[in-house]
Amino acid sequence: MIRFYNTMSRRIEEFKPLVAGQVGMYNCGPTVYGYTHIGNLRTFMFEDLLRRTLKHFGYKVTQVMNITDIDDKTIKGANEKGISLSEYTEPYTQAFFEDIGTLNIEPAEIYPRATEHIPDMVKLVERLAKAGLTYDAEDGIYFPIAKFPAYGRLSGFDISQVKVGARISQDEYDKEDARDFALWKKESPNEPAWDAPFGRGRPGWHIECSAMSMKYLGETFDIHTGGVDNIFPHHENEIAQSEGASGETFVHYWLHSEHLIVEGQRMAKSLGNFYILRQLLDKGHHPMAIRYLLLSTHYRKRLNFTFEGLEGAKTSVRRMQDLKLRLGDVAQAGVKKDMAGPLPAVLQAQTEKFNSALADDLSISPALAAVFEVVRVANISLEEASLSSTEAQEALEFFSRVDKVLGVLGNEGDEGEVPEEVLELSKRRELARQEKNFTLADELRSKIEALGYEVKDTPRGSRLKRKT
Repeated sequence: MIRFYNTMSRRIEEFKPLVAGQVGMYNCGPTVYGYTHIGNLRTFMFEDLLRRTLKHFGYKVTQVMNITDIDDKTIKGANEKGISLSEYTEPYTQAFFEDIGTLNIEPAEIYPRATEHIPDMVKLVERLAKAGLTYDAEDGIYFPIAKFPAYGRLSGFDISQVKVGARISQDEYDKEDARDFALWKKESPNEPAWDAPFGRGRPGWHIECSAMSMKYLGETFDIHTGGVDNIFPHHENEIAQSEGASGETFVHYWLHSEHLIVEGQRMAKSLGNFYILRQLLDKGHHPMAIRYLLLSTHYRKRLNFTFEGLEGAKTSVRRMQDLKLRLGDVAQAGVKKDMAGPLPAVLQAQTEKFNSALADDLSISPALAAVFEVVRVANISLEEASLSSTEAQEALEFFSRVDKVLGVLGNEGDEGEVPEEVLELSKRRELARQEKNFTLADELRSKIEALGYEVKDTPRGSRLKRKT
């Protein structure tokens, strides 16, 4: 049984999908007006953990993550640079895909772009109009939240405080600022516009997610996620317009990740602690250490991103990687033992703890504790030379299973694309070792390490490993 904290009910609930064995999940994706920062990545990492966990427990997942390539921010950015909207957003869209690939975030099944789904948004506004849930104002078509009595269920906002007829045209606004919101914004100078029965213009931000999620997942689906900052107004507005149009429950489970702070402070450019992934990589931090740190705090707790913590994450990943290499050597060496050591029982017990932790609202801390108990016992067994090849193989299979969820190790021996220069240096070094020219071998090792790779000599030859 899997349980999740549902923001709507404010309690942990047993997860029961609409269709047995299948999950439809929608994630609020990036607004492509800049490079992805680590606060965004914390949310995307939580969603990756959720996806991988559901698959780990045997569910078939259909994940939809939108690309917001039209809103107030993207239009402003394009106008400031004097280029078209697509010219402005496309480089940031591609950078987003590169960044999530770098962090080994599994791709969603569908990445709908807002600009490619304008007709779906127009149809949704028309459905709302037929339901009596729109009105025409000078600058656009608005949703009257006073006509949707359930407004505020998700965020806890008291609809009785709403001033009838008060409108707000901006895509994003403060928590306390509950007003009628724009479904469609009428054509303005220097803004892209599309034809619609109710007037030429462009969609409001909130209608985009409703139209795209329902197009690909249906009018009711299992899980909707985002950061806590999306709860109000964005997700509250999504519920109002989606249920107002369909008359059906929009989403059954709402999951939200908490904010990320940096070194105990809110992340802000003005504080000099605003980081995009590329800056961290340029500083020499390994992607898997960054991934591990972003995963290692429960998604409903605030994550304090520190560089000390990043070093700790690097050490944790390296411990697992080094152990896998040693286990691989033993597994292939054909070592036999008359009696089983402690590791098989530990593997069974910690597998159960790992699964139980994940099933309990993605409780990552006890899940990681289970993994490192295996690391501890396996290392002791290796030091005592009391591990058989069969036990080593069982341990490797354990790490293969858990890493399908954690995604920080990769396959055994998989170091990605090793540069040709590094491979050539490694070949020359191996030849020098065979010729017992250890001075040259040491010089070549230093050159390899300067290029970001470690050399590990094993009974089966030298191995290259990227530095973490």
